[in-house]
Amino acid sequence: MRGESFSCVIIDKLPFAVPSDPVVAARQRHIDQQGGSSFNEYSVPSAIITLKQGVGRLIRSASDRGVIALLDVRLLTKGYGQQFLESLPPCRITRRLMR
Repeated sequence: MRGESFSCVIIDKLPFAVPSDPVVAARQRHIDQQGGSSFNEYSVPSAIITLKQGVGRLIRSASDRGVIALLDVRLLTKGYGQQFLESLPPCRITRRLMR
């Protein structure tokens, strides 16, 4: 949002597309029919792009600072969680809300 600044973006869950969406379902089906993994080849990369767009609302230039609160436990409990974390700009990661 031009002219406005945020200091915190809270993301409560990873932004995976709804699998029942007809376009999403068709793309996933095509990947699966080709012997691929629709989750790893479509769902995760698409969700990472969406997450980065959300983070981009906070961090728009190299001098911007703020807090990104990612509350989805899957970042720590699922194998793909690390891919999400690695897609973010360099930052300090903590599991604690207070110092």
